[in-house]
Amino acid sequence: MRLTIVQTDLVWESPADNCARFERMLAPLSGQTDLVALPEMFTTGFSMNANRLAESMDGPTVHWLREQAARLNAAVLGSFICRDNEHFYNRLLVALPDGALHYYDKRHLFGLGKEDQTYTAGRQRLLFDWKGWRICPLICYDLRFPVWSRQPPNEPPYDLLLYVANWPARRAHHWRTLLPARAVENQCYVAAVNIVGTDGNGLEYQGDSGLWDFGGQAFCMLTYQKGFFTAELSLEALRQYRQQLPFLQDADSFILKPPGLTGGD
Repeated sequence: MRLTIVQTDLVWESPADNCARFERMLAPLSGQTDLVALPEMFTTGFSMNANRLAESMDGPTVHWLREQAARLNAAVLGSFICRDNEHFYNRLLVALPDGALHYYDKRHLFGLGKEDQTYTAGRQRLLFDWKGWRICPLICYDLRFPVWSRQPPNEPPYDLLLYVANWPARRAHHWRTLLPARAVENQCYVAAVNIVGTDGNGLEYQGDSGLWDFGGQAFCMLTYQKGFFTAELSLEALRQYRQQLPFLQDADSFILKPPGLTGGD
């Protein structure tokens, strides 16, 4: 599978400008990729101004993603500010070329940035199949919580763990440490897309978007650069690695519960 990661700066709280920028960047990729990853809140930046910026599932961002997926003949994903049933969500959308949609609502809301005071936490992970690959997309702060990222017990393992983010430069060391760790512990490819530049809150971002293989080795990384890279991933190589080192079969059994639930199984 050909995976493309797109890293750039964002125009603060300006969906039209950001969609136009990404559309120009994606134009050369028609027929050249299978999956395109855009950053977290790629139309606005990491804004808490949900009352003004939120869109419905029938809004312009959803339509734009569907158009790009059809034009590129590829799956396209990224998160945006969504209003659904009177709640705001940091919602990741996966648009497929045939118009189908998958979505995931960010589970771990960034309390330090008051995200938890604006948005509602998601209640379940998304695992979807594309081009023979099993893919688990997550959002930014989710990276810090290994159980949420863990391979599902008693189910077929996913092959690609993919994070979209607005991860500040001041904590770049955490980003570069945790991403290969997730690849090693889950025996899967890990891809991550971040932004560069300075946002409307004055936070600096250095990017470090990259791709790691199932052994935690980096394929490539973009630091302080605007642009994209496309990498070819091998499902056969991944399966051979798991056969040679069958660590997943010894993993602890656990149950992921919706937020707010405690107690026994």
